[in-house]
Amino acid sequence: MHDPHARPPDSIRERFKELRKRPASELDADSHIIDPHDPDHTKVSSLPHAVPLNGFEQGTCSRDFGIDTDFFTCLGEEKLPHKAFEVNGLPGLQIFPSLLSPRFQVALLDKLLHRDLSNPMHKTNLHLHHHVQYPAINCSLSSRSFFAAARNVALTPKDHTIHKPITYAQILESKLRWVTLGGQYDWTKKVYPNEAPPPFPSDIAALLKHLFPSIDAQAAIVNFYSPGDTLSVHRDVSEECDRGLVSISIGCDGIFLVGDEDGSHVALRLRSGDAILMSGASRYAWHGVPKILAGTCPVWLRDWPDVPRQDQYQQWRGWMNNKRINLNVRQMTEANSTQHPSETEQPTAADSV
Repeated sequence: MHDPHARPPDSIRERFKELRKRPASELDADSHIIDPHDPDHTKVSSLPHAVPLNGFEQGTCSRDFGIDTDFFTCLGEEKLPHKAFEVNGLPGLQIFPSLLSPRFQVALLDKLLHRDLSNPMHKTNLHLHHHVQYPAINCSLSSRSFFAAARNVALTPKDHTIHKPITYAQILESKLRWVTLGGQYDWTKKVYPNEAPPPFPSDIAALLKHLFPSIDAQAAIVNFYSPGDTLSVHRDVSEECDRGLVSISIGCDGIFLVGDEDGSHVALRLRSGDAILMSGASRYAWHGVPKILAGTCPVWLRDWPDVPRQDQYQQWRGWMNNKRINLNVRQMTEANSTQHPSETEQPTAADSV
């Protein structure tokens, strides 16, 4: 068992602080940061193959995920490398650059932020201190998205002496930090609740199963970052099985720091569409996000959610320009188990990937 209250190794903590303070302009010249799109092969080893989206991108699977192939012709022909690497010295830490194509990134954003964020079953950091009022379905737009609602709608605080009301505009600009899917992790008590979790979105689970067949998506945390935001160094130890952790990046580049108990560590520069798998000996590695790089969102994604055929989101045009969205997925129990983690022994703390 890993101690959830353990302190990260000093060398990882110091590297985190150094990267957090470093001007973004200096990071390109830092030879110690691994660029998965142009890696130094003394630091990584090529894996035999990556899992391309081939069959998933075409036919019924693609349509089931909500992708209209004609809709994305403006993105041009997509020739993804489908490469994969493992970090030398950290076995099981695998990198999949550009694993998700532009069309899948946009479709995934639509599902996570228009559909799943607006589902009251999926809790957010806002629920801790505010009464969350969800947008009514706009019949003319067939949308319940926060992005289609009036910006001045306000959430009232649970304790007016501590917190102030916040508007939908404030929520989407900076106050929304995370939303949980499937297993609803309790960030205050550091456990998965006793009650049965809401179902994990089946279409997203199917996509992840195609990409990472050994993992069943049972719980996920969607993190929202802006430049200046960080995620402190931590380990994920709450789950009852040691299946790998999957992290998918969309939007601005982020620096991902990951290391072992002995203090050895690496920093990776992750771009939109990149995926990380923490498996095997790296399943319980220390990791954090010390830096988000402003102005690095791909050009074709910067105007989201105001993309073609979605005119109802014009008021939020350019929202993704300085945002990084991270989908962090884990399996809580073995797939053949009918028990929820908290029905046996309540696990303790860990932050998200």
